[in-house]
Formats: sequence, C-alpha cells, structure tokens
Amino acid sequence: MAFYDDLLVATEDDKQYLLSAPIINDVFEGRFTLETYIAFLNQAYHHVRHTVPLLSNAADNLRPHQAWIRSTLLEYMDEEAGHEAWILDDLAACGCDRKVYEQADAPLTSDVMVAYLYDYVARKNPLGIFGMVLVLEGTSSSLAPVVADIVQEKLALTDAAMTYLRTHGELDQHHINYFERAMNQVEDAADQAAIINVARVVYQLYGNVYRAIPAAAEDIARRAA
Repeated sequence: MAFYDDLLVATEDDKQYLLSAPIINDVFEGRFTLETYIAFLNQAYHHVRHTVPLLSNAADNLRPHQAWIRSTLLEYMDEEAGHEAWILDDLAACGCDRKVYEQADAPLTSDVMVAYLYDYVARKNPLGIFGMVLVLEGTSSSLAPVVADIVQEKLALTDAAMTYLRTHGELDQHHINYFERAMNQVEDAADQAAIINVARVVYQLYGNVYRAIPAAAEDIARRAA
C-alpha cells in the first residue's frame, strides 16, 4: 500500500472526531447565524496567517535526507501566501472592522493548534507539517464548496464575503492530488510516522476549533447587542 493510503487509514478515527463537531451538522441543517460565520472566519484567520511561516520553518529545519521535499514546501508557500487577507476581506464584507479582527488575540483553540505545530516542526521533525496539510486542505476540499453555498444562500451574503471559503476550497481540491503524489515519495519510516502523528493530533485540535465556534458566535452576538 502506498504511504498516502496508509496515512488515510491510520488517521480515519481522528478524522471522524473532527467531522463529528456539532457545528458541521448544524450548518448542513441551517442552524447558524451571521455571528457563526464571523466566528468561523476569526478562527480561520488566526491559523491561516501562520501557514506560510510554518511551512518556512519546516523548510529551514529539513535534515539532509529530507532536502528533496524542499521544492514542495516552497510551492505550497507560494500558493498559500496572502490567504489570510482573503479572510479579512470577508470579515469586512460581513460588516466587521477588519483591523479589530486583525489585531485581536487568537482564540485559544486555534492558538494551541498553531503552537503545537511550531513546536513539532522545530523540535521533532519538520516533515510533520504535512500532517497539518492533510487535515486542513483535506477538510477544506471536501467541505468548503458545499458549506459556502449553504452559508451564502441562508445569510444572503455577497460574493465579496465568501472569498476564503470559495477560493480556498477550489485550490485545495487541486492541492490534494499534488499532496498525494508528494506523500507517496516519503520512504523514511520516521518521517512517515511524524506525518501520521501530526495529522492525528491536528484532527483533534482542529476539531476543537470547530467545537469552539458556537460559544464564540454567542459572544459576538452579545457584544453586538
């Protein structure tokens, strides 16, 4: 079995923890508000803004036997650059003050996920970053296009408020094919284990990000009132 297939099998239970976050079912059943969407975008901003720095850290920490994958990391960096600005644009189109969201502290759940990734890349194995790629891009490619349609229709939002979900979802469907080819070139057992371990943890941490959205949405609504 190719490593990419092994990776999917090894992380399936953890993936289900993410997909079982109540907010996902709530969205599919229409139980959400504009504040829910704003809370989602806020969480997204505070982890997406770290994507390029995390990939850069991974590239800087590669060991000699891992040098072959540097070009893959650099390509991801090029394609991910500036995505956090899309989220701020979406927040502004939803009537939010973009500077407030740009300057605010990160929610705890996204902050913990980002801190874990910085630590793992620097202290353990830089190839672990591909575990993050599997979770975030895999989730986005499967959910973002459908969720974008539901959110835009229910909330009557303009296209200007949907940039991140729509564009990122489309890009990630392409990225997953590229990711599969790259993962099938990873032959070192320790590197494979690192990618699996990070994916399993990030599925849990990203699941917690989703689970924090309803309470954050209620807080946004209270402050607006």
